[in-house]
Amino acid sequence: MATTLVRAACSSGGGASSSNTSGASAGAKCNIGMTQINQTAVFFTQMNDGATKAAADAGCQLSIANANNDAAKQNSDIESFVSQGVTGLIVVAIDVNGVLPAVKAARAKGIKVVAIDAKTTDGTVDTFVGVDNAKAGTAIGQWVIDNGKAKGTSYGVVDAKNSFIQNQREDGFRKVVDAAGAKYTQSVNGDNVQEKAATAAQNLVTAQSGLSFIYTTGEPATVGAVAALKGNTKTKIIGWDLTKEVIGGIDSGLVDAIVQQNPKQEGVEAVGELKSLIGGGTAKSFIDVPITIVTKANVEPFRAIFP
Repeated sequence: MATTLVRAACSSGGGASSSNTSGASAGAKCNIGMTQINQTAVFFTQMNDGATKAAADAGCQLSIANANNDAAKQNSDIESFVSQGVTGLIVVAIDVNGVLPAVKAARAKGIKVVAIDAKTTDGTVDTFVGVDNAKAGTAIGQWVIDNGKAKGTSYGVVDAKNSFIQNQREDGFRKVVDAAGAKYTQSVNGDNVQEKAATAAQNLVTAQSGLSFIYTTGEPATVGAVAALKGNTKTKIIGWDLTKEVIGGIDSGLVDAIVQQNPKQEGVEAVGELKSLIGGGTAKSFIDVPITIVTKANVEPFRAIFP
């Protein structure tokens, strides 16, 4: 089968658009549509890169639609992929419940569906690829406890209320650190947008002076907090997702610890699973892509990923 790569960056309007970069037929048997949350966060662009490379290697056609943080558009993109006749679908859900009607309609047409990063209700997709977000939130909370940063401290959260998985990360974290004696003050909503998250973080430290640390639940929140707290010597950042700016925060001492996923590998695994399913393989149900808690002690290998 000819190697095919189709990428679509749809920031507004209708369904997925695409441009064929290697000339294979749109009727290729392995024809995958991928609905992405946004194309600005490094986490998502790395996921796209992994899926793109895997699709080219597997001889699959891949189209990527950008929902641009709009759950309604994400549903519309899935419907467009179904009408285009895809044989496989990758869903990076903004709202794991809101996306279900479109996903169910796709599966009713015989389309194989893999979810990445955001886990939908059991049985609603063929396979989930990613991490257990609640469990990982608990793990970084336990790191806080083990490193003596919980008891007698105060903290706030920069989150994204529109993100189901980021709510899970917050809940898992708060449950363990609060039980260990940390004092929760408030959460502020960055809405999964870096500029909004920076403003929210600044408002948080203004309203809650003297916080021991801020917990950030995703890349936009973490990058925004790093920008807002630059030069702050009292409040540390503990959260999710590395970028060049976040690594700089680790170097300066502003950032204590970061949960780092492997989004590129998640994209690779999703395409590989769909290739298998389309060919008649048995669904794996869950493909676990391990996390790493990154600190100053082990950040070095990650620098090459974020030059």
